[in-house]
Amino acid sequence: MSDKIPELTLEGIKFEEAVPTLTLTPEAPEAPAVEEEKVVVPVEMDERLLTEEERKAVEEFSKKIDIRDTNLVLQYGAAAQKSVASFSENALGSVRNKDLGEIGKDLSQLVVELKGFGEEERKGIFGLFKKAGKSIEAMKAEYSKVEANVEKIAQALEQHQITLLKDVAMFDQMYELNLKYYKELTMYILAGKKRLAEVRATEVEELRKKAEESGLAEDAQAYNDLVSLCGRFEKKLHDLELTRMVSVQMGPQTRLLQNNDTLMIEKIQSSLVNTIPLWKSQMVLALGLEHSRQATEAQSAVTEMTNELLKKNAETLKMGTIATAKEAERSIIDIETLQDTNRKLIETLDEVLTIQKDGAAKRQAAETELHRIEGELKQKLLELRG
Repeated sequence: MSDKIPELTLEGIKFEEAVPTLTLTPEAPEAPAVEEEKVVVPVEMDERLLTEEERKAVEEFSKKIDIRDTNLVLQYGAAAQKSVASFSENALGSVRNKDLGEIGKDLSQLVVELKGFGEEERKGIFGLFKKAGKSIEAMKAEYSKVEANVEKIAQALEQHQITLLKDVAMFDQMYELNLKYYKELTMYILAGKKRLAEVRATEVEELRKKAEESGLAEDAQAYNDLVSLCGRFEKKLHDLELTRMVSVQMGPQTRLLQNNDTLMIEKIQSSLVNTIPLWKSQMVLALGLEHSRQATEAQSAVTEMTNELLKKNAETLKMGTIATAKEAERSIIDIETLQDTNRKLIETLDEVLTIQKDGAAKRQAAETELHRIEGELKQKLLELRG
């Protein structure tokens, strides 16, 4: 191995035309591996999502569920659904009431003040140095005027920063609260599914066998009523699953909002601890140079140095302003996220429609069969009396 230091260059990489390598061996070069498409593993909603204590609570609660109680079915899990809806409304209100544009306005005004001081009458320091009629006192007065405006803007930015810090803490609380709602909905759904499975495996089967054995219309009706109640309760559980998905999506959405606030806090902090002190230090240096001006050579030196400082400062402010503008214009929720949410909602609605159509078809077939059974029963009764 050679110890030669790699050669660094700023030039773009040039690719020369490669000459094919000829060989007499039958081995072919290995083809580059093709990356396999990632398979998304669906999340199974079962008791593995719960702790042992939560499983016991679900087990005990499922035994209290009475599917025959219409009011219970209507109100099942409603409190948790209302909590998620209220949570979503609060999150929306927080975003709606937050005026990030005001922060951007203050940052922009800061740039205007600092940049404007360097561009007045060909402007600012350059004009003060070049214009014989302006003294060091005039320069100090101009600096004091701009400094007062800068301090006012800095105070406003500090208030914005305090507000954003409170919002970041609030989003932490909202995230934990959303986790609580998510777990609560999960437990409601699992308890309901457990009870529904038990009813269908025991009571529904018993009524079906009883109706088949007796052939009585009232037994068949009792069986059909319970099946219908089970279907309604199943729809209620599905509605809870949709609400649970909203809660699942609110988790990353809350973190996105929190991240946006954190980025804005960092931008404000950078302005307060870097941009403004740097500008002040440059002004102090400019004043010191003006004080030491004794001749044309000194005046020229101060002019060149001040211009260089202003160029560097303008470049720094430009980069900071562009970065801040990009952060301020960034969307809170990506369009891909909304597209994915919409697609899943449409798929869910399609599945619900299919289930409803299948249920209607089965009920119609059952109704036809009940009429036929009732006819057979009447015919048999006539035969016995005849």
